[in-house]
Amino acid sequence: RMAARRALKAVLVDLSGTLHIEDSAVPGAQEALKRDRLLRGAPVTIRFVTNTTKECKRDLLERLTKLGFDIAESEIFTSLTAARNLLEQKQVRPLLLVDDKALPDFTGIATDDPNAVVVGLAPEHFHYEMMNKAFRLILDGAPLIAIHKARYFKKKNGLALGPGPFVAGLEYATDTKATVVGKPEKTFFLEALRGTDCAPEEAVMIGDDCRDDVGGAQNAGMRGILVRTGKYRPADEDKINPAPYLTCENFPEAVEHILEHLL
Repeated sequence: RMAARRALKAVLVDLSGTLHIEDSAVPGAQEALKRDRLLRGAPVTIRFVTNTTKECKRDLLERLTKLGFDIAESEIFTSLTAARNLLEQKQVRPLLLVDDKALPDFTGIATDDPNAVVVGLAPEHFHYEMMNKAFRLILDGAPLIAIHKARYFKKKNGLALGPGPFVAGLEYATDTKATVVGKPEKTFFLEALRGTDCAPEEAVMIGDDCRDDVGGAQNAGMRGILVRTGKYRPADEDKINPAPYLTCENFPEAVEHILEHLL
């Protein structure tokens, strides 16, 4: 099945659940990434693509560097970046339901007298008053922009609700559909490849979320490798059609496969 595919030019790597869980790296991930770096001579571009909305890109980079990952800021593409790009295109003033730590990525965007609603992961904002404020704005015609619609994610102490259920609640109450900017949207994956001179068929995505990482990438024309770390649950690979190109125990095993079979 490989004969029809073009040589691999880019590897997209999810962060939370794939390389790390909160402040712990997935065992062996730093070394595997160094091996992945050897692909540089291949020449393969690496992009770290994440739906995380808990922190700005700068804080995220700091966290990853502390964990021993050798990553450049220019290699990270986040759903916050994608959301900011959309706000600038639409020229709207958002009510930002995002974590305070994510706000630096929206510096310079006007938020007074909001005429749009942006929802990320913001547990401290997901209370009745704030949701009602968002509800009324949307009823008045404000577009609803979801940074992503993940159902849940993995924390150290177990699975936790993502922003998806709250976005779905606003959609249901206002009878509207949110514009989603993060994974699994096709535009997110294509934006992540922008500037790499790489077609989707020449890229592979590695992630722990079967629908958002693997399904989204495969819908965009890439190959998807599912890892059994982070939010992965047994039988997740049966949730999407077509099934993942490959399911691996972890990121190091995925890198091993790429080095052996895709280059």
